[in-house]
Order: sequence, then C-alpha cells, then structure tokens
Amino acid sequence: MNEMMTADRLDAEDIDRKLRPFWREGRIVRWPARAGRVRLVLKEAVRELPVGTRIPESEVDTRLAQVWPDYCLLRRELVDGGLLMRKDGIYWRVG
Repeated sequence: MNEMMTADRLDAEDIDRKLRPFWREGRIVRWPARAGRVRLVLKEAVRELPVGTRIPESEVDTRLAQVWPDYCLLRRELVDGGLLMRKDGIYWRVG
C-alpha cells in the first residue's frame, strides 16, 4: 500500500473517530462544543442536500429537521460555514 493511500485511510479513520460521539445513523446525536468537531458534523449534515440544486427554505428545513431538531441552528451554521449558500429564500449546497 502506498503512503498516500495509507494517509487517506488514517485520515478517514481519524475523522470517523472524531465524528462518532456526535453523528449516528444519519443524525446528529449531540451538538459538539469544539469548532473543529462542529465543522465535521456540518460536512456530514450538508450531504442531505444535493450539490448545486436550488431549494426553497421550507424544503431545506424539512430535510435538516431529519438530521437535528434545531434545524434553524443547523441551517445557520451551514450558511455561516460556507457549505450552504442562500439568496432570496432559496438555498443551494456548494462543493
């Protein structure tokens, strides 16, 4: 196994280990206190939204509510973190 594959696998294992206390079965089970962990949780949560598709706020809220009860906090954090963009009540996932 080359060094790059080993490093990628270790990084993935490290991410899984750090994410495990906060994310289970497609849902946030506890909101992290540390900014780095919040970022990991947000990266998982944003996967619920398709890349580039324009979605009205009500649909975004419905999808995010399945991930975390305080979907407004989650939506705000995704926007503030640059993972979700918005304009005139329409949202879209970037990258």
